[in-house]
Amino acid sequence: MNQSLCLAPWRARGLGILRIAFGVVWAIDAWFKWQPDFIHNFVDYLTGAQEGQPAAVRAWIGLWINVVHINPHFFAYAVAVGETAVAIGLLFGLFSNATCIVGILLSVMIWATAEGFGGPYKPGSTDIGSALIYAIVLAALFLTSAGRFVGVDPLLDRHLGRCRFLASG
Repeated sequence: MNQSLCLAPWRARGLGILRIAFGVVWAIDAWFKWQPDFIHNFVDYLTGAQEGQPAAVRAWIGLWINVVHINPHFFAYAVAVGETAVAIGLLFGLFSNATCIVGILLSVMIWATAEGFGGPYKPGSTDIGSALIYAIVLAALFLTSAGRFVGVDPLLDRHLGRCRFLASG
């Protein structure tokens, strides 16, 4: 028996407002990424994540440092563009499924590189890194089709044809 989940209107609105609030957080993050200090010191952020890490994590981050060294400004701008796109998608409920998937991938990549998997883990460590939590929140927004509520996705649904999987309308 296939029953769809029916939400009370206040909960549906709440999901939309939560999505928008999280979009504001992403917009603030994106604003920081567009700052010249981030763009010009992108490799330094990655290098700093290696401090105190076990050899395997240092090697993993080192691999990405070598990749980024090919064109550091390109990668810094790619992160800024990615975070901006996720922010816009969350704020407007626009292509929410695609936004959440891209955001999850970007968050996990940031967590696994610049945040050093949330480590180093040693006595006195207090958190596992915010990017992993971002990925979990995005997964929850994806699973609840949060773009359907207080967003543009429902308006796009009938116009997207085969690409309607990109939106949660």
